[in-house]
Amino acid sequence: MRYILLWFVLLSTAISFGQNKIKAQVIDIDSRVPLAFCKVEYLNKTITTNWEGKFELEIKAYDKPLVITYKGYQTKNVYVSREQEIVIIKMAIDINTFEKVEIYTDNKVNKILKKVIENKKLNQPEKALESFQYKNYESLLVTANPDSISSKIEPIYKKTLFGKRKIELDSTNYKFKKLIEKNHLYQTEKVNLIQYTKKGYKETVIATRMAGFKEPLYEYLGLNLFSYSVYENPFEIMETPVRNPISNYGRHLYNFYMIDSLNIQNRKTYKIFFQPKKLKSSRLRGLLYIDAETFAIAKAYYRIYGIVHINADYTFDYQEKENLWFPKKRKITVLKGNNADDIKILGNTIKFSSSLDPTPNTNATDQVYLIIESTPFDIELDKRVTLQKDGIKISIEKDGLKREDSYWKKFAKDTIDKRRLRTYTSLDSLSESKNLERKIFLGKKILNGYYPISYVDVDLRSLVKYNNFEGFRLGFGGVTNDKLSENYKIAFYGAYGIKDEGFKFGITPSYLIEPQSETWVSASYTDDLNEISQISFATDPRRFKIYDPRPINISTFYQNRAASIFAESKFFPKTDAYFSLSTNKINPKFDYTFVNNDVTYKEYTITAAQLAIQWNPYSNFMQTPKSRIEIEKRHPKFSFQATQTIPGIFGNDFNFTKIDFKTFYEVSYLSGQSSSVLFQTGIAFGDVPLTHLYSLQPNNLNRDALLQRITFAGKNSFETMYFNEFFSDKYVTLQLKHTLNRIRLGYRINPEFSFVTRFAWGKINEDNTHMGLPFSSLEKGFFESGIECNKLFRGLGLTAFYRYGPNQLPTFEDNIAVKISYFIDLGF
Repeated sequence: MRYILLWFVLLSTAISFGQNKIKAQVIDIDSRVPLAFCKVEYLNKTITTNWEGKFELEIKAYDKPLVITYKGYQTKNVYVSREQEIVIIKMAIDINTFEKVEIYTDNKVNKILKKVIENKKLNQPEKALESFQYKNYESLLVTANPDSISSKIEPIYKKTLFGKRKIELDSTNYKFKKLIEKNHLYQTEKVNLIQYTKKGYKETVIATRMAGFKEPLYEYLGLNLFSYSVYENPFEIMETPVRNPISNYGRHLYNFYMIDSLNIQNRKTYKIFFQPKKLKSSRLRGLLYIDAETFAIAKAYYRIYGIVHINADYTFDYQEKENLWFPKKRKITVLKGNNADDIKILGNTIKFSSSLDPTPNTNATDQVYLIIESTPFDIELDKRVTLQKDGIKISIEKDGLKREDSYWKKFAKDTIDKRRLRTYTSLDSLSESKNLERKIFLGKKILNGYYPISYVDVDLRSLVKYNNFEGFRLGFGGVTNDKLSENYKIAFYGAYGIKDEGFKFGITPSYLIEPQSETWVSASYTDDLNEISQISFATDPRRFKIYDPRPINISTFYQNRAASIFAESKFFPKTDAYFSLSTNKINPKFDYTFVNNDVTYKEYTITAAQLAIQWNPYSNFMQTPKSRIEIEKRHPKFSFQATQTIPGIFGNDFNFTKIDFKTFYEVSYLSGQSSSVLFQTGIAFGDVPLTHLYSLQPNNLNRDALLQRITFAGKNSFETMYFNEFFSDKYVTLQLKHTLNRIRLGYRINPEFSFVTRFAWGKINEDNTHMGLPFSSLEKGFFESGIECNKLFRGLGLTAFYRYGPNQLPTFEDNIAVKISYFIDLGF
């Protein structure tokens, strides 16, 4: 018996040496997209690749080729050597036949897809159920496989200043391998309660922790990294919107193939593969498992191949009582794609490796990948659910920020993975040593225009400014921060104009009445200059600009000594509200006299009440323990503002009413392009001085030569309209803009082209007399159109606009405006 066993072992060993089992994948040579269900012929045997273009095969004769065929591609013969275990087969398009290939969806598959779409209302939980709720554990992990990283210390050959070659040792990969063997690069976890009613979704974060941070990055918790429902259209994966194949329009973009039928949870399902009709497209590809009885999705696998490769796997659990497939688990994997582009996560640049190329990569960080897993539990279907805090999509419980380690142990999926346990300790130490949390906190402050120094956040916009009246304006300002108090703050500034030799200042103490709604009551006194006829909304967000180009060219200001009390609040859902009472002593700093009821005014007092509301009905908001954050900015948005003077109080000289309104709508297309519409109007009743009329934001210098008028372009300003050319007490403007995808012209030259058209109409009350500053009326309308070539190089670009219509100027050159644009990406 011993000898028989020995001969059996020897024979098996001989056979194993005579054969070689390979793993292979067939891809497009240009796009590197896998080719699904290719035909592979070898030794009179035919097999097909799977939906990811992969197959396994035992090689018995190395002198015989693998013959690969695929519609629209050149047939390829591949010889495998004994040393090869992993083979990548790159197929080239047959130009003569590729364009002629027409693949039609099988009639049976077409009927199944129609049934899936027709039965959405019965199978999609959001439509089939009145309400439901479940808890959800979600983890994000950035890691790498230590076995895929070489531990060799590679030599690097460099030349000295005199051309002599020297050798240095690069231990980067070695150190990276040692690091990744001990712990993952990054991880974060959260447990949330997902509730749904016919009003929509509500998410409550019960617990969360992020490696390296004592307090989580709330912006990350608001990211919509993937769609919870596979029925959504557009379908989102890693914030990439794609056309859902199970939609009426999506069916026309993809080809569908019946692969097999199999049982899942004792229910028959159809296995259907889909891919774009344009094979080289980077659109979605995937597998759908369709319930043969209900035509619901029982399982789904999606792949996107592009700059990054994204794998999204969805599994479902059949709920017999409701006759419904409900989500069981979601898993997203992100790897480096077809080129060297990087993805930024939480402020760090992380490079993801490609799953297509098996050859060792000398750059260890190219082996990094990201995994997001989401697992529902405690599922309650058709449970009566009451959503609290209307208008808030995500709410974060304060106690959820301080969960003990024992709380998280029950969610541990893999006790063998000790690296998870070490990651929090390691990154907490790294964060403290490199002060990462402080850097991110600082970055967020700078984005809002402040730099924190002890108890004060310095206002960066107050340091240096320039305009034609003041020249260089040097100043200092700031506001007290949470270190001093969370319930009150004092904002202040002082500035000096070198050209006008004038000192300006302001102070605003504020008190927080209600933290959740961010309701502040403030008092203010300022002595400063204001641009005449400026259109501004009190609820517009404060945005920090390293430079603000338009005020540079303004020369007409008025001095305003203003005292006011005002309140700001976010009490109402999806709304910012502002109310103020103010008295303003106005002194125009240009030649101007206002004649009203036969009385002339060179200086005057205006006492007024103002109410302003910003309403974002389609945006989604997150309520944190400290503030409310707009996490999904959706359109349209609406701004309303009413101003009424108050006769007989604090010496008010005029009686007038102003009503202002604007709405902004922007739509982003799946192609990456976008269109926007800005509509704005205002009307003033009564006796309104020139300083408080409307000038529609002109941005063109009053100079003869075209080259002398080249300045920086503004945002939503009329580039061909001259300063102080038109004033109105009622107006309407409409601005249309369409932006194309960025075009790669060369190294770091990737311009973004936009086509813009602007229209304005206005009228002036002829009963009022404005003396000293000549201007025209806009009763005939104003038209300009142009092209913006933005982000041409390092943020710089060029714009060109042309003025036409009734107010066109006699000289052709005077109707043209050429401007420089500048966009800065701060990287946050």
